Amino acid sequence: MPERASASPRVNDFSVKFATVNGSGSTSANSLVMKAIFRMGVPVVGKNFFPSNIQGLPTWYEIRVTRDGWRARAGSVDIMVAMNAATYSSDVREVCAGGYLVYDSTWPSNTLLARDDIKTFGVPFAQLCNENFEGARARTLMKNIMYAGTLAALIDLDLEVIRSLLAETFAKKPALVESNMKAIEIGYRYAKEKFTCPLPTRIERMKATAGHLIIDGNTAAALGCLYAGATVGAWYPITPSTSLMDAFRALCARHRVDPRTGKNDYVIVQAEDELAAIGVVIGASWNGVRAFTPTSGPGISLMQEFIGLAYYAEVPAVIFDVQRVGPSTGMPTRTQQCDLLACAYASHGDTRHVMLFPDSPEECFEMAVKAFDLAERLQTPVFVLLDLDIGMNDWMAPDFKWDDSYQPDRGKMLSDEQVAGLGKFQRYLDPDGDGIPYRTLPGVSPKAAYFTRGSGHNRYGAYTEDSAEYQDVMDRLTRKFATAARLVPPAVIESRGASAGIVSLGSCDAPVREALASLRRSGTAIDYLRVRGFPFGAEVEEFLATHQTIFVVEQNRDAQLRSLLTLETAVDKKKLRSILHYNGLPMAADCIVDGINSAMAQGVAA
Repeated sequence: MPERASASPRVNDFSVKFATVNGSGSTSANSLVMKAIFRMGVPVVGKNFFPSNIQGLPTWYEIRVTRDGWRARAGSVDIMVAMNAATYSSDVREVCAGGYLVYDSTWPSNTLLARDDIKTFGVPFAQLCNENFEGARARTLMKNIMYAGTLAALIDLDLEVIRSLLAETFAKKPALVESNMKAIEIGYRYAKEKFTCPLPTRIERMKATAGHLIIDGNTAAALGCLYAGATVGAWYPITPSTSLMDAFRALCARHRVDPRTGKNDYVIVQAEDELAAIGVVIGASWNGVRAFTPTSGPGISLMQEFIGLAYYAEVPAVIFDVQRVGPSTGMPTRTQQCDLLACAYASHGDTRHVMLFPDSPEECFEMAVKAFDLAERLQTPVFVLLDLDIGMNDWMAPDFKWDDSYQPDRGKMLSDEQVAGLGKFQRYLDPDGDGIPYRTLPGVSPKAAYFTRGSGHNRYGAYTEDSAEYQDVMDRLTRKFATAARLVPPAVIESRGASAGIVSLGSCDAPVREALASLRRSGTAIDYLRVRGFPFGAEVEEFLATHQTIFVVEQNRDAQLRSLLTLETAVDKKKLRSILHYNGLPMAADCIVDGINSAMAQGVAA
């Protein structure tokens, strides 16, 4: 059982976990609790652990209440709402000593009372629902809403805040507001009458959420695609990326319809598979529109051939990889960072691809826009690698900022007038020495026509099997990759002159920052670099060179970021020590703290 005691008052600093059954309507109740805490001005983050079936298997939702604004998973449970008899025993074991357990006492179970170091609250939810609601489905749904009411009493949530949230959610169905509020009040009153409320572990109003919103990374990325000017999306449905395209479709339906004609100014294609989806993106991008596809690891595997075509023929494409647990089908609804190498070198032959690594929904929004600019500037596929934790979970994010003067970077795209001034258009020449040739769009000018091919071609765009001409093109692509290192977002560095440093990326940032604060409180100073783009910039090389020990923190088994650093920088690999987390759950700070303290105990880091 967890060792941390929760008996002392924990105001605005605790975690709640809901154990329910998938498909029972618990998502609405859990989201209601989280949003109510947020509306009371208290920072909060939500993590959903759900099965890959449609209905009937166990599911859990964690809410971390964090007055200090931490964004990582807590790694411990202070209050468990155990609503699934099939997982009672394991759910009870998760509660910290001194914590609390809420359960449905309609059918008492002695095993629930086996721990004497936690306090239990039995509420006959099923009985109360049977007495107050009609119909099996309504009773199931209202039981979940009812536990939200009980929890509201225990942790001192404002019922008026909950009522306003219900009114917003069911604005067009006022009857649902009343039925849901009835269930909330039944659960609330029962707790108030039977238990001492509120608990020492409770909510007090703050003013720390002003200027913030609750959003997931997939929705934020879809919004970034809209702002970037994307008008074509193609995909094959796959967890956990489908909601990105769902969000883009909804945004386009609101903002990409011609007000005069009522016709759509966008195209969304659900392809027969992932290979077809990336083919649609490449074709659309070749024709001059901004196009993208969202997918996950299995989709990346299927796209390999066309990714190589886009790389070699130099056609822009944007690919969102919402990473999940592999290999093979793996665990589709769990998170990992296991596609780094698959994306960096996607396709057969010599390829190296541009990758962006957002750490949060706000960076999903920003890097979505950046990805389209880079894809067109570099004329190449660009991967945005988020993961299920960022993509599908609820994050508190600062309000997004946008520059209304933004103009898309179309790169070296020649107009009809520019083509007319050329002696002769040659598609793959490198007049600027940066590895990036000039391109034209189909139909701009007969003078600028060329044959786009994935077979061997020379700098003039003509077919070739001449070894020197082939190598000339490949060497130019190497120069272009070096140019990309200067264009991708630079790494974020926090330096205090320590001899040891952490290098990480993506959703690891939240637990790393919390771990750094913990280590500094105990007197351990460590510098930090968060990689935001690949190829690595000069600042990454410098950080690696100036630190004696480098802890590489990532969420996969095979140390893929460490491998990339070894392959693509001059770092002495003896400096690198991995801290790996790959069980499918979002990373918590204690994994990092324990890893670094263990290494220091062995005399590894100064």
